[in-house]
Amino acid sequence: MRATDAKEFAAHALRGIWCAALMPFTPGSLAVDEAGFRANLAHWFGDLGIDGVFVAGKQGEFFAMSIAERKRAFEVAVDVARAQGKRTIMSVSDQNMDTVIELAKHAEAVGADFLVVHAPVLHFIHDRDEILYEYYRHIASQVNIGICMWSHPDSGYLMSPELCARIADIPNIVGIKYSVPREMYVRLTHLTRGRLIVSTASEEEWLDNILELDWRCYLCSSPPYLLQTAADRRMRDYTDLAFAGKADEARRVFESLQPVRHALKSTRPGGKPHAHQKYWQSLLGQVGGAVRPPMLELTEAEKQATRAAFQACGLKLPLHAAAE
Repeated sequence: MRATDAKEFAAHALRGIWCAALMPFTPGSLAVDEAGFRANLAHWFGDLGIDGVFVAGKQGEFFAMSIAERKRAFEVAVDVARAQGKRTIMSVSDQNMDTVIELAKHAEAVGADFLVVHAPVLHFIHDRDEILYEYYRHIASQVNIGICMWSHPDSGYLMSPELCARIADIPNIVGIKYSVPREMYVRLTHLTRGRLIVSTASEEEWLDNILELDWRCYLCSSPPYLLQTAADRRMRDYTDLAFAGKADEARRVFESLQPVRHALKSTRPGGKPHAHQKYWQSLLGQVGGAVRPPMLELTEAEKQATRAAFQACGLKLPLHAAAE
């Protein structure tokens, strides 16, 4: 694919519900659990109807993974996704530009569909726009694959809608995961309609963004596989109803998930998001696994509180899981 074809490809391929993968590590050795990762991917794509996966991002503890491990994660995700006719977006984010480009070229070579690049931390810099434009321009010049920007408060700043719209003129800049206040992503949506696919990670805002902004891509976080089971695909259901223009039905299904959202969020310790979500995965029958340092594991009391909330939230489990 040529860089000039990237926007056209994204218009039909970067759609639907995409999730951000947690990376399972084996307890004790803390090695990447490749078999567990494969099993989770197959479950998400097949049983849950998820359209694409975001690999080796912050949810995936990329900061605790080697470059070789990140590359292997890309390869595994492409292998499983291709077998099920699904898509991948690889996070090649890093503070080191050479690492970003090395990962980007590897992801493109192994058949990833898209890349995502987090805006870097820029120490001592206040006038950032020209630096950020050149940052994304240079990375985009090294590959032909479509690239999504990613602006989040973790960088220490937020990219303005006007800057993002300017960067969107680069041929293979196709989208953005825009973790910002709603008024900012609404403005960017209107500024770049037809040039940039705008999304945000909040599942609680997803329905409104379909109905009010005509969004067609949820990009992305862990709710698609934490709020759903093979027997209870309400995020998939309300999304498809909204895509079909059935707003009232979609709203009813969306609102019915509130007890599940509350159970998940209310039991999550502020300093242990990865461990908490991995434990929730294990309650769902997925492979959660351990976290790597410096992340902390849940205490037994925290597990007990999470388990009680999970059991009372009303999420339906498959019959075989319920029996277990």
